[in-house]
Amino acid sequence: MAEMKQGLGWAIGVGVVGGLVAALAMNQFQALAAGAFGQSGSNDDPATVKAADTLAKATTGEPVTQKYRETAGSVVHYATGAVLGGLYGALAHERPEAALGLGVPFGLATMLAVDDVAIPAFGWGPAPQDTPVATHGYSAASHAVFGLVLEGVRRLALRVV
Repeated sequence: MAEMKQGLGWAIGVGVVGGLVAALAMNQFQALAAGAFGQSGSNDDPATVKAADTLAKATTGEPVTQKYRETAGSVVHYATGAVLGGLYGALAHERPEAALGLGVPFGLATMLAVDDVAIPAFGWGPAPQDTPVATHGYSAASHAVFGLVLEGVRRLALRVV
């Protein structure tokens, strides 16, 4: 397979690019599907903005200003997608069976790790048991899209090489 010839660094790089594309696809899916899942929005900051605030406070002592909150949240979202994509690229390179299921199992695993463990642990959102079932479904579908697009980019890169 071409990926093995390219090496781990190549696989991670493809994963990073795939993670960025997948994060964009996830955003687009969420914009289209929010209503179908009963996600009407909230006055509360999203977890990505809360994460940006945590990082800003740790580095500058101040939260992100109102002017940059949306941008900071987007940076956190895409950076997370890039990191997860790089991890997936490495994992699929070293363990090809990780790509079974067209990336969907990886996407769902990221949902569990991020939405159900990390976000509540850092205080950026509710615990899974306090989250409505429809929100879990929306999150699962969004992360399945993330994994599917991530694997699609990886497979496309394998064909191009």
